[in-house]
Amino acid sequence: MPDALDFLDKWHHNNFIMKLLESESINRITPGMCAGLLVDTVPLVMRTIRREMRQRREPGLTVPQMRTLAYVDGMPGATLSEVAEHVGLSLPSMSKIIDALVERGLVARQLAAADRRCVALTLTDQGRGMLETARRGTAAKLAERLDRLSPTELAAITEVMQLLHSTFAPERDSE
Repeated sequence: MPDALDFLDKWHHNNFIMKLLESESINRITPGMCAGLLVDTVPLVMRTIRREMRQRREPGLTVPQMRTLAYVDGMPGATLSEVAEHVGLSLPSMSKIIDALVERGLVARQLAAADRRCVALTLTDQGRGMLETARRGTAAKLAERLDRLSPTELAAITEVMQLLHSTFAPERDSE
């Protein structure tokens, strides 16, 4: 567990970067500084999103199942291997999760058009609806947290999110 000095070092580092952003020294910000800020900030946001999604998931649905649904929603036609890699599970474990989701009517299997030996996964209407309900509730809770920010701050966050999305969005062929 990190001690108080580690926390203070990170806090001072992040404050230093934030002060650079507010000053005319913006050209002194390096990709490494930005990466450090991302590494420290993104987990805080993800912890909140995970907590809210967990509270809104359908009874009996596990966190790995929710993560599977979210990935398949964003990558329709994903293979079992792709989903297993994303969720961080072995192929046999992911196969059991997919079996359970298919049995519940949340995911459908289809033969992949490109390679009929592979199975492509897609969400059913029921799966998409259940995931969308959880996402809407989570977004509403996040909006409550963001409500205290000014329109300028909200615009800045929106711009940064668009930049991060274009920088980190998966390219199907390169995965």
